[in-house]
Amino acid sequence: MARTYQIITLFPRDTILRNVVLALLGLSGLRWNPLIRLDRQHHLSARAGEALARVGLSHIADRPLTETSYGERRRVEIAMAMAQNPSVLLLDEPFAGLSIDERRDVRQLLAAIPRDVTIVMIEHNMDVALDLADRITLLHFGEVIVEGTRAEVVADPRTREVYLGE
Repeated sequence: MARTYQIITLFPRDTILRNVVLALLGLSGLRWNPLIRLDRQHHLSARAGEALARVGLSHIADRPLTETSYGERRRVEIAMAMAQNPSVLLLDEPFAGLSIDERRDVRQLLAAIPRDVTIVMIEHNMDVALDLADRITLLHFGEVIVEGTRAEVVADPRTREVYLGE
């Protein structure tokens, strides 16, 4: 299982590549060695590079995170999560704060994740949620209001009531 956070939690003074390497280090037995030299862990760097290529960031892998856009940072988080080869991926508002172009990029990225990875996503933008999800659970003040397929959720009058105040 891997996850991303609503509020981006990365190491801003490190490079994009090093952020992904650190995520991979957490899965390795090497994490217990305080004397490890990350620059010599070529297998971790290679896996991190592959993850960055999957999210379209390999061309800026050596860029410090402080020199990246918000959307690029969001994609770094997804690369960090996907590099761990999860069977379940938890995404907490992956589209929050993104521009229209960044939303498009992240949407394409999520759609390209293999179907054998189960994605559980919290998303307040109904258009995004309806577009991506196979199954949707609509909550209102922590209570399940509607659950089902896109068509079932859209057709249910409680959806309109909760989101449109009708």
